[in-house]
Amino acid sequence: MGEQELAFKAGDVIRVLEAQEKDWWWGAVGERQAWFPSSFVRVRVNQEDSGSESVESVEGVDQEETLSKDPRSQNSEQREQMRANVVQEIMNTERVYIKHLRDICEGYIRQCRKHPGMFTDAQLGTIFSNIEEIYKFQRKFLKDLEKKYDKENPHLSEIGFCFLQQDEGFSIYSEYCNTHPAACVELQRLMKQGRYKHFFEACRLLQQMIDISIAGFLLTPVQKICKYPLQLGELLKYTPKDHSDYEGVCAAHEAMKNVASLINERKRRLESIDAIAHWQVAILQWEGEDVLSQSSELIHSGELTRVVRAGKTQQRSAFLFDHQLVFCKKDVLRRDLLHYRGRLPMDGAETLDLPDGRHPEMGTVRNALALRHADTLELLCVLACRKVQDKQRWLQAFARERLRVKEDQEMGMEISEAQRKQAIQNARKSKQGKMKNISYPGHPSPLHHQPLHPLHQRHVTVPTSIPQQQVFSLAEPKRKPSHLWYTFTRSALFRK
Repeated sequence: MGEQELAFKAGDVIRVLEAQEKDWWWGAVGERQAWFPSSFVRVRVNQEDSGSESVESVEGVDQEETLSKDPRSQNSEQREQMRANVVQEIMNTERVYIKHLRDICEGYIRQCRKHPGMFTDAQLGTIFSNIEEIYKFQRKFLKDLEKKYDKENPHLSEIGFCFLQQDEGFSIYSEYCNTHPAACVELQRLMKQGRYKHFFEACRLLQQMIDISIAGFLLTPVQKICKYPLQLGELLKYTPKDHSDYEGVCAAHEAMKNVASLINERKRRLESIDAIAHWQVAILQWEGEDVLSQSSELIHSGELTRVVRAGKTQQRSAFLFDHQLVFCKKDVLRRDLLHYRGRLPMDGAETLDLPDGRHPEMGTVRNALALRHADTLELLCVLACRKVQDKQRWLQAFARERLRVKEDQEMGMEISEAQRKQAIQNARKSKQGKMKNISYPGHPSPLHHQPLHPLHQRHVTVPTSIPQQQVFSLAEPKRKPSHLWYTFTRSALFRK
């Protein structure tokens, strides 16, 4: 190797000093500067620092080479070359991704279906979710990219609009990302058995896949949907405003960021509805439809005094969800138990900040707020707080509830009816399991002959382990027996 050629290996970080030539770039590794072939490296999206660019070796191991932090300072030829590198990187990673999806569908799923004795349909649905639909969608998306890709002049490629055309299609990743944790749990359970571990390894070898476990393959869709905004952001840096693809890349960048945000939000909401379902089944005397029929997130909760009329108030534990406000009452003996006491719909309602003082219908109130119908101005309820700070928190919470509903409508945030029902069913099964004293590994089940303490029982009963005592009641005092009757009964006992 000549003195003017830069020696490097896979994993070395190259600092690019000049990239005017298409085939050879001038760069530095450490303190040594020399020429190196641009075909041996590729631009890589830097996920840690979006303000700097990087390239990586194509000899196997990813590497990062820091470029100029100000792309605008580079000349047009250099920017065209960097844009071409980013476009080629997007195309190459997309082709590799398609191969991974094909390997999963043909190498794993197809073989699993040939062994119904090892895998049920429910298990396959849990492990692989809708990855076959993702594979079908991504093939179509790659065809669109190939049509817009200019092989002779990659920097002229107009691939931004391809992302816009398939904007709604990327939403199918939401279901996959939401079920991926359950897939990992099921895989871990199966991998504890030797025959499943050997089966999946045999599938990998038969399909001639790279040496990555099935868990690694199933993680690629989650990583891919999060990488799109980073790739488009990198492409946007080297796309001049007068480029025909500039508007498309800008719009695609925002659209893919929204897709990633929506997927993350849906995942968070699914976790939220599980918690809400477990909360509801613990409420005593629940009436009406499930809280999940309208709501999917708890906004705020706390203790409030509901003013019914002048001189009459009710202490309530209030729970503000999106679309509704639920009232509960604490149990007299068990303060950690709640009884359902009604709800108010928040759609069409508005909040009023009531000043301290006397009101015609409610009497004297302090730290109070009111809910009324926005159209008819009908007063729905008056709620009083203990402190001024509590009142401000509730006013802010009601404002957040309306904002959250509006954002959900704009983002298209919806939780399917099946997911809501499944959450309630899981919560009820969990409650029934606890009531039946189901034992879990490492946790001995309680003995049936050991009665619970009265304060630990849901309904107060006389404990069976304590001797029954005489129940005293108010009654007329008993008269003393006459002396004649007392003598007669006493003599009758010893007559024998």
